[in-house]
Parts: sequence; C-alpha cells; structure tokens
Amino acid sequence: MKKLLNATAAAALMAGSAMADGHSEIKIGVILGFTGPIESLTPSMADGAELAMKEVTDSGKLLGGSSVTSVRGDSTCIDAGAAQAVAERLITADGVAGIMGADCSGVTGAILANVALANGTVMISPSATSPALSTAEDNGLFFRTAPSDARQGVVMTEALMEQGIKEVAVTYTNNDYGKGLADSFEAAYTAAGGTVTINAAHEDGKADYSAEVGALAAAGGDRLVVAGYVDQGGSGIVRAALDSGAFDTFHFPDGMISAKLVENFGSEIDGSSGQHPAPSDELAAEFTALVGGAFDATSPFTPESYDAAALMMLAMQAAGSADSADYKEKVMMVANAPGEPIKAGELAKGLEILAAGGDIDYIGATGVELVGPGEAAGSYRLVGYEGGVEVTAGRK
Repeated sequence: MKKLLNATAAAALMAGSAMADGHSEIKIGVILGFTGPIESLTPSMADGAELAMKEVTDSGKLLGGSSVTSVRGDSTCIDAGAAQAVAERLITADGVAGIMGADCSGVTGAILANVALANGTVMISPSATSPALSTAEDNGLFFRTAPSDARQGVVMTEALMEQGIKEVAVTYTNNDYGKGLADSFEAAYTAAGGTVTINAAHEDGKADYSAEVGALAAAGGDRLVVAGYVDQGGSGIVRAALDSGAFDTFHFPDGMISAKLVENFGSEIDGSSGQHPAPSDELAAEFTALVGGAFDATSPFTPESYDAAALMMLAMQAAGSADSADYKEKVMMVANAPGEPIKAGELAKGLEILAAGGDIDYIGATGVELVGPGEAAGSYRLVGYEGGVEVTAGRK
C-alpha cells in the first residue's frame, strides 16, 4: 500500500509541475461498465462526460490553458476486484486527477473504500444510487450527480399509486443496488398503503428464470416490479414472465430503462411503467441541442455524466489546483447557490467567473443541486410503454 501511495504522490507532483507551465494535460478517469449488465447504457454516459472535457479543453480557460483528457476503464459493473484494479491503474500508472464514476453501486463502493480513500482521489458518480453510499466513509472525496434510491423508492410508490396499483410483486438483482432499491421501495410503498406480496432476489447470468418467476407468480400482484439490469437478469425475468403468462405488465426502475428494453420486448410490455433520474423538459431539450446528435443525449445517466465531469473541472478551477486534496473542498461550492447560474454548454463562462474570484451555481444538464453528503436532490422522468415505444408519462 505504501508503494501505491508513493507512486500516486509522485504522479501528483509531476502534474503540479506541469501545471506551473500552463497548457498542461489533466487526465480524468472514466470508469464505467463498458462490459456487463448495463453495457448498453455506458457508451453514451462516457460520451457525455467526454463532451464536458472537450468543451473545457476547447475553451482554453482551465488553470491557465490546461487540456483535459479522458482515460477510460471498465468497471464491469459487477466485479469489484476488476473495478478496483482498473481504478488503481488509472491513478498510479495513468495519473488521473479524479474519477468520473463508477457506475453501479457495488463497484463504486469498492473503489471508494479500497482505492480512492487510500489515494485521496475524488470520485463523482453519475449513476451509483445505493442509499448505503450516503453514509459511506469518504473523507469528503465522493459525490454523485444521481439521487439516492431512497428517493427513487418514494417516486416509484407515487407513480404506482397514481395508476391505482395497490399490490405488487418485487424482484431485484442480488447486489447493493438491487437490494437497496427494493428495500427503499417496500418501505415507502407499504407506508402509503400498498402491499408487496413478495420481495425476492434474482441472480444475474442465468439461462432460465422459470423458478424465480414461478415464486413471483404464486405470490401474485397487479404488477411485477423488476429492479434489475436490462442487459442481464432483469430482461431474463421479464421474458420468463411473459412466456409463462405470469405477468403481462411491469414497473421498471432506472437499471431497466433503455432503448434495449424496447428492442427486447416491443409491444409485449405495453401498459408497463417506470422511471429514471432525468432533468426537466427544458434542460433535456437544451442538452439534446448541445449534443447535436453526436450520441443519445436522453439515455439514462448520460446528462448526469456530463455534469459529473463538469463539476470536477469547475471545482479544480475554483481551487486553482487539479489536486484532489484541494478541489474536493470546492465541489459543493460550485454546485450550489449563491452564484451565477451555469448551464450545460456554458462551462467557459463558469471557468472565467471562477478565475476572476467570482461564484457560480452550476445548473448543468440536470439541474444540479447537491444535498447532504454530496448527492443530487434528484428529479425523475416517468415513462410508459405504448405501441411498442417508450413515452414520457410525467416528471417528479
């Protein structure tokens, strides 16, 4: 461990020396599950983060003209050992100044506890939503632009109750994300007068989910809540439920919302519902215009990824340093009022204000407001499925 820390310190000194000359290169790690159960979501997420980096680099206004370079790493979403190894490589070998990521809650927590803390490296996750991360030891290094699933459980409850759904079965992927969300939802739903007939885990990677669906069907319910992953067991559960006739409508939390879900099931899931963290209609339209068709600006957690990278760079400017020990203290400051509002596409303006000693209130692509332990207060897009397509059903 001492060797790891010494290597990191050397990298930081080299970065600081380069900074003194101006026009240096600052590297930011982008750790996402480019393989694994959400691999259909992560390309757009990485593109979102890298769009913010390009915007800042093109402005020439960060720390005397420094450029920002992305270094990608594969978290796998599910393999904590692999994710930690990637994070160590990015910090010690590549010399990243911070990590945009990780994505899934389990690997994010593992990197934070075993790599980021030891090396004093800032992490800003766009999508790790486990409530347990709100109280994780972080030495002020961990932030997230997505809200906690404690909030999503309440939003799910409200969405289902408004549809008159008073009894549901729940299945969740057996990890920190799935269990945290399922427990948060059950607490909120039962408090609101709903009934959870069964709250059962499923394992990813199975070829056959008939046994799991049999247990869910036996318990019954007006709808099946699938707190899983669209590229893994979540879709397996849905397929088995449809094929057996156990359920014909579902409710999908954020890990299931994707173009891939519609590709997999089309009109078979008509009448189903769901939600994912998302900005207001106005902010979503502005971010879509900024992206200009380069990638899917509306894909879940893509605008949050832009904001995570932007916050990191703005905090560096506010601190006058790309050293995590310095700029970690500025993340909350640049994210919240008071200050000049800064939206997506206005990073150069924000950098100028900060360089002049002014204050900014970063709005970004998602209406950023960090609360409590440095996590997003959160707004959600409600979705429905009609005629084989996903539609917006409202916002909360």
